Amino acid sequence: PDLLLLVPSCRAKEIKTKLGTLLQKPDSAIDFIITYPEKPEKPPKAQKPSPEEALQWRDSLEKLLQNPYGLTSFHSFLRSEFSEENIEFWVACEDYKKTKSPVKMAEKAKKIYEEFIQTEAPKEVNIDHFTKAVTMKNLVEPSPSSFDMAQKRIFALMEKDSLPRFVRSEFYQELIK
Repeated sequence: PDLLLLVPSCRAKEIKTKLGTLLQKPDSAIDFIITYPEKPEKPPKAQKPSPEEALQWRDSLEKLLQNPYGLTSFHSFLRSEFSEENIEFWVACEDYKKTKSPVKMAEKAKKIYEEFIQTEAPKEVNIDHFTKAVTMKNLVEPSPSSFDMAQKRIFALMEKDSLPRFVRSEFYQELIK
């Protein structure tokens, strides 16, 4: 179902117009900034996993990301390698998918696009041209699945590339002792 139908039609048209224009003319993005307050990031009060639990992460990025301690550890590891944009994009997509309000969804979609997807974005993720094009097309009418293809590509990249490096890291080795 079209989530924008839930918004009064003039507001929906405004959002659609802003996103459509933004996606067509990235240079004029400054005219279309939608601001909203940022919540300060609170580190999760995560319990250190047992060595057995941490051992499961070697073969499952999904299990690693589902565990608050694992997610925090993996993020710290990627930050130490200056490659945290992938995990930050993945987390932003997870948060985005939980958004119920179409207005908030449009705001978050725009923020994710500007931070991770658009060319020269501050934390631009490495996705192929086709995936970027599909994602941009999806953003004309944001839905919970707008970033699915890009998120899957980044997950696969982290699984193939970042997870093996994390598993070899000193920090991970300490967790499984």
